[in-house]
Amino acid sequence: MPHKSDKSRAKRLEHPLGRFGSLPLAREVLDEVLSGYLRPNDKVSEWLREGALQPLRRGLYLAGPSLRTSPACLPLLANHLYGPSYVSLDFALAFHGLIPEGVAEVTSVTPKPSRRLTNSLGRFSYHHLPLPYYAISQQLGEGPDGLRFLIASPTKALCDRLVLSRQLPLLSRVAMRQWLLEDLRLDPDLLSQLSLSEIRRCQASGFKQRQLGTLLTVIETLHQELV
Repeated sequence: MPHKSDKSRAKRLEHPLGRFGSLPLAREVLDEVLSGYLRPNDKVSEWLREGALQPLRRGLYLAGPSLRTSPACLPLLANHLYGPSYVSLDFALAFHGLIPEGVAEVTSVTPKPSRRLTNSLGRFSYHHLPLPYYAISQQLGEGPDGLRFLIASPTKALCDRLVLSRQLPLLSRVAMRQWLLEDLRLDPDLLSQLSLSEIRRCQASGFKQRQLGTLLTVIETLHQELV
């Protein structure tokens, strides 16, 4: 008698959407899958009713839970929901292990206007940053099934958190240190591993130079204290 997992795998493989797993599906991709159907829109409606297709926003979908081999990769979805963008701020700080708490909302930054989106998978927020600053220190993160997404480096995520903080101006070294260690509860050992050169590059972009300069001084001090 076939095992239950074997049946589930066979179902995924048989369905036209099963091969996509947790990849976001633009309408153009669906049109290619449905090229042999006389009424492709009717088929999309049928898949939506059945739960074989999950809507994310207009023109963007995900194969339904029964057709996926792993949970949806929320950072990858965030990249696709509104772009250009990369995951940053609290979500990225948690992803990199810099803050102790998990984060419910997927936070991103973008050179486009700020925006908030909600769908069946969660909440996604996008915060505007000027392009010269935005373009610094993005990297690839990896999620379930080896899916990759754009995310801020640990250092850039902290810089983004600082320059978008409503608590600014945090211009004194004492206030900056308190914000890092008490408000954000960042580990001093992890802070001392952040890249000074990345902070300098962010400062050189001309955006929030004074605040980033204070951050640089405090991180340099932490480097020295922990040598």
